[in-house]
Amino acid sequence: MGWQDILTLLSHINALAVLDILLVTLIFYGILRLFKGTQAVQLVRGLLLIAVVIFIVTNFVHGLIAFRWLVRSSIPAILVALPVIFQPELRRALERLGRTAPLFGRGMHVEAVNELIETLVAATMRLSAHRFGAIIVLEGMTGLQEYMETGVLIDGLVSERLLLAIFYPNAALHDGAVIIRGNRIAAAACVLPLSPRPLDPQLGTRHRAGLGITEHGDALAIIVSEETGTISVARYGRLVRRLDDKRLRRVLQNFYAPYQRHKRQAA
Repeated sequence: MGWQDILTLLSHINALAVLDILLVTLIFYGILRLFKGTQAVQLVRGLLLIAVVIFIVTNFVHGLIAFRWLVRSSIPAILVALPVIFQPELRRALERLGRTAPLFGRGMHVEAVNELIETLVAATMRLSAHRFGAIIVLEGMTGLQEYMETGVLIDGLVSERLLLAIFYPNAALHDGAVIIRGNRIAAAACVLPLSPRPLDPQLGTRHRAGLGITEHGDALAIIVSEETGTISVARYGRLVRRLDDKRLRRVLQNFYAPYQRHKRQAA
């Protein structure tokens, strides 16, 4: 495809063509938004990328007869397989579409992020001092909705007293993990996947669960040992142990940096 072909293509672009492109873009964006909140979002992104590549190759590279035949023959099988593969995610996506919640998420202001970080640090240090075993999972871009549904939905503002009450020994919700979405405790007593990797014999199920939830996404897990009160942090399947308040605060600041929104400056 030469420059002459590109110029010819651009000459055919009008208002209707622009509208057509925008509609297709909105459909792709809407699909990704619907699947947000599940770990299937990475697979959806990959499928959309493959679809774009196939479209470009089949429309702008001539002479690929076998490739075109393979694509045409595969489309019916793919259309049948996708609903089977994504059945749980499709159900959640359709449920979300029917809710009245905003379609477009927003970041938090710097002040709100700093307040959240200080609350998490203070709560974690008190949990450590009292040796209350705890696992607090902070949701990133990869949604954790399926794990929230294994626990008790709370949707309460993050506070030191609430976290201490949840993880108080023998309390109704102290077993399992707390999952935080934004600045709210979404759910407690959640069941997390356990990492199959070998760990230090001194580390128990909480640490294995903290690693497991971070191995397939960008969540961050704060783990407090019930035996020693030691604070650990897991992310991307990597565990860092023996954190103090300064190191924990720095880890949280790095985690929340992409989600901060600055207030508009007055003119």
